[in-house]
Amino acid sequence: MTNRTLNLDDALYGYLLDVSLREAPLLQRLRAETAAMPMARWQIAPEQGQFMALLVRLIGARRILEVGTFTGYSALCMAAELPDDGQLVCCDLPGDYNAVARRYWQEAGLAERIDLRLAPALDTLAALEAGSFDLAFIDADKANYPAYLEEALRLVRQGGLILFDNVLWSGRVLEAEPDSIDTRAIQALNRALKSDVRVDLSLLPLGDGLTICRKR
Repeated sequence: MTNRTLNLDDALYGYLLDVSLREAPLLQRLRAETAAMPMARWQIAPEQGQFMALLVRLIGARRILEVGTFTGYSALCMAAELPDDGQLVCCDLPGDYNAVARRYWQEAGLAERIDLRLAPALDTLAALEAGSFDLAFIDADKANYPAYLEEALRLVRQGGLILFDNVLWSGRVLEAEPDSIDTRAIQALNRALKSDVRVDLSLLPLGDGLTICRKR
C-alpha cells in the first residue's frame, strides 16, 4: 500500500506497458518513424494516447478539438474512437510532419474524420462555434496555454473535457524564477486552474503530466 503516486523506474514502466498497452501495429510504426525525427520529444507516450482514446469513448465524444498535432499520433488514437460521422479538428502550423500525419491517417482509413487546419491556432479557434466540441486536447506552444484555456472553455460544451499536456514540464515547473516564457506560462496555467471554479480538475502524472478539466 502507498499513500502517494509511485515513481516508475524502467523496469516498472516496462511492466506497465507489457500488461496494459494495446497499441495497434500502425500506431507502433508511426511512433517509430516519429522517434527518428529531430523533434521526436513532441511525441506523447503511447499509454497516454490509449488513455485519451478511452476518455473519448467514455464520454461518447462526437467532435474533438486538438491544438498541436505533430505527426498525428494522438489524433489517430482519438479519431479511431469517434463514430463514423464524428470529426476531429486539428490545429497546427505548416511543417514536414504534416505529410507524415496525413499518410498514417489515410492508411488507417480515418482521414475523412480529421480536419487539419494549418494556421496560428488562436486564429483557427476564433472562427469555431462556441460549445460545439465534446473534448479538447491542448499540446502546442506553451506560452499560449492560458489563452488556449479561455478558447477551450468557450468551445467545449458543458460537461465536456479539456486536456492539457506537459503540465509537469520535466520538472521545470519547480523553478523559482524561470527564464523560459514557456515554463512561466505552464506554471501560471497550473496555479490558475487550481482555483478556477469553471472546471473540475485532476492533474495526472501520466507522460509529462496531463491535466484533465471537466467544464462545469
